[in-house]
Amino acid sequence: MAQEPEKFPKVSKLAIALLLVCLSAALAVGGIFDMTKETIAEQIRLKKLRLLHAVLPATDNDVDKDFKEIVVGKDKRGNDVTVRYYFGRKEGQLVGTAFSLVTPEGFSGDIEIMMGVDPGGAVTGVEIVQATETPGLGDKIQKDQKWRESFQGKSLTNAKWAVKKDGGDFDQFTGATITPRAVVKVVKKGLDLYQEEFGNGKS
Repeated sequence: MAQEPEKFPKVSKLAIALLLVCLSAALAVGGIFDMTKETIAEQIRLKKLRLLHAVLPATDNDVDKDFKEIVVGKDKRGNDVTVRYYFGRKEGQLVGTAFSLVTPEGFSGDIEIMMGVDPGGAVTGVEIVQATETPGLGDKIQKDQKWRESFQGKSLTNAKWAVKKDGGDFDQFTGATITPRAVVKVVKKGLDLYQEEFGNGKS
């Protein structure tokens, strides 16, 4: 009685072919990643530089390379929370310090800001790094440059750090108070941190 031809060799060839296809695809993806990772890293660096220069006075140093990381507290799990402070200099003199902070108190979630502070403790600029606030309402923190500019020159001693609805100096938006309130609060926190780390001649 004739035996049925063995099927395993065909299955093995198919498996080998699929394996080769997968390996080729993996190598291709890996090659593309290697080719693009430097470009991606450079784009991230340039975005950071744009933010740093947006919140600082004119500088002539490599701000993104002139920094210091400081532990400013602990998170809920007991891990260190660090802030990276970038120093802007002009002719060797410190003209401003920039750093980013995140507040979880936005209406739609976390808001990350970049802020600059001059050596006297006054805000030199505030920019929104990332936020997902409601279009047409809370997202005005990103679109309204004039509102962000209202922080410039404000310090712990010359401003009431709250929105006007709460008796402070900063505008809220019609139909959106939570988002600007969160930004005002985190900028005030930033000034407190700056004063604690660098106030009164500390370095």
